[in-house]
Order: sequence, then C-alpha cells, then structure tokens
Amino acid sequence: MALSVSAVLLLGIVVFLLIKKQGLKALHAVVCIILGFYLASSNLAPTINELTSSVAGMINNLNF
Repeated sequence: MALSVSAVLLLGIVVFLLIKKQGLKALHAVVCIILGFYLASSNLAPTINELTSSVAGMINNLNF
C-alpha cells in the first residue's frame, strides 16, 4: 500500500521533532525556512526539484 504524504508536511513534522527532541532552536528552524525560500527563487530550484522527484521515484519503486 502506497501512502502519499506532502513533502512540506513531512519536513514540517521532522523540524517539529528536531525542535522538541534534539534541541534545535526555533531561530535555527526559521533560518532554515528562510534559506528554503531563497533557494526556491534561485537558479538551483529546478535542479533541487529534479533531485527530490528522483529520490521520491526511487523510494516509490522500493519493494518490501
């Protein structure tokens, strides 16, 4: 059974857990979010999008 979860939701949960369990400061999380916005508007955005799509496709093809 394949479960489709938004990457934003998944990464949000990871950041929340890092803040609560691993001592990541809220300011660090905000800096990471701002960096993400700047990366999304840069020339690297298409490359990052292709990379994440390729990784998601590889994970989708795994059989357990």
